[in-house]
Amino acid sequence: MISGTTRVLGVIGDPVAHTSSPAMHNAALKALGLDYVYVAFHVAPDALPQALAGMRALELAGLNVTVPHKQAVMAHLDEISPEAQAIGAVNTVCNRDGKLLGFNTDAFGIIESLKADGGMDSLPGRVVLLGAGGAARAILYALLAREEVAEVLLLNRTVERAEALKGDLDVAGKVRIGSLADSGAIADAGLVINATSIGMHPHEDISPLADCSCLHGEMLVADIVYNPLETMLMRQARSVGARAINGLGMLAWQGARSFEIWTGVMPPVEAMIEAALARFDKP
Repeated sequence: MISGTTRVLGVIGDPVAHTSSPAMHNAALKALGLDYVYVAFHVAPDALPQALAGMRALELAGLNVTVPHKQAVMAHLDEISPEAQAIGAVNTVCNRDGKLLGFNTDAFGIIESLKADGGMDSLPGRVVLLGAGGAARAILYALLAREEVAEVLLLNRTVERAEALKGDLDVAGKVRIGSLADSGAIADAGLVINATSIGMHPHEDISPLADCSCLHGEMLVADIVYNPLETMLMRQARSVGARAINGLGMLAWQGARSFEIWTGVMPPVEAMIEAALARFDKP
């Protein structure tokens, strides 16, 4: 029951109507019996300063931050975690006694998903990352933090953008740059991660890889897209015997870490995933 003591959590973005976050977080809150409610707020880019001011004024407990606000929100926060500073993006804001603290849980989300969904407690020495946008920043940060990863091949349609991302994060010289058209370079990787939106609904019939002959049965292909639950890239991977996972696990695990930051409790991730999956069964 919502009462006068119920605290409010939410997500801000533009657009935001499609988000699975309210379903996931409210399922976790219900399972734990916590006196919170989680809602979605549509916030246009020019309204971001007012939204953060409103977070303080209304004493909202916490917010997730999604496209296009992950970088712009940083200018409106009191403190930013070292990890979020390094990634250059914030996806979680916690209100602690009127002080707004920024975090990034996407790096945590991808690693936990690779463990839980992909069975990878240890990552392969060579990883391919497709894309150089906001999601790719956090994923590249996570990959470079793993000692067992010797090289990351970063492929993007705009090579200059990939070079800029390498310049921001690649201190140890582990990153090699290429174009998405250079798919043949993928062949000797043990893990391929799609951090682009290519293949997302309503464009389910396209893949970031024009030629999938570079995929093979010894690799794991992780697509951060989760709508549809099986993307064209995943079908390409499975056609050659490779394992493939979608982005629902990453979404749930990054959300779980945000939940823990806000409440001090790690939520039941399975309940969050079940709630998100239930949304796909509705017409």
